[in-house]
Amino acid sequence: MYIENKGLKKYISLWLISMFWIIAIMIIVGGLTRLTDSGLSITQWQLFSGIFPPFNEIQWYQYFDLYKKIPEYKLQNYSMTLEEFKAIFWWEFIHRLLGRLIGILYFVPLIYFTFKLGLKNILSLYLIFILICFQGFIGWYMVSSGLVDRVDVSHYRLSLHLVLAFIILSLVFWNYLSLQNIYLSFKKINKKIPIIFMLIIFLQICIGAFVSG
Repeated sequence: MYIENKGLKKYISLWLISMFWIIAIMIIVGGLTRLTDSGLSITQWQLFSGIFPPFNEIQWYQYFDLYKKIPEYKLQNYSMTLEEFKAIFWWEFIHRLLGRLIGILYFVPLIYFTFKLGLKNILSLYLIFILICFQGFIGWYMVSSGLVDRVDVSHYRLSLHLVLAFIILSLVFWNYLSLQNIYLSFKKINKKIPIIFMLIIFLQICIGAFVSG
């Protein structure tokens, strides 16, 4: 991506590196959500109303009653109290809230930069936005696999969700680097080596998801 306007170039760089760190935090929170076995605590996908947490005991029990209907509660957490449910609920809630925040923080500046630079100059940034939206769908697709006939999500869907997160993170950072005045020489390095190295990393991430799933 090449941008001549130095002012816009600076702002886009700042925006991209900010998105990089927010997405990195999102991945960490997602990992903690998995480690605390919290991913199935919210059994519905409410795009807009879901931004608000329960405000009173009645609403808490409504969420808890929905959780009681799934196999994870019936077969594994049948002795769980409301207070214990709240602990796992907050991890999943924060994870989903961060997902919405990333979507907004990416989309609004993207529209602004589109008006300033034109669509053709930032097509790669739109690819990232499409992947972010798709990631939201994959997240729910993963959760839905754990709502019927099993106490955990599908490790195949979990690995897809995790690998896609790292692909998005990598693309954001790659676009950030493309705007920096960095000149590296790879003349003495076989071009296949970095590609193989990256594939090994993504394979390791995928295997890690299989193990945790």
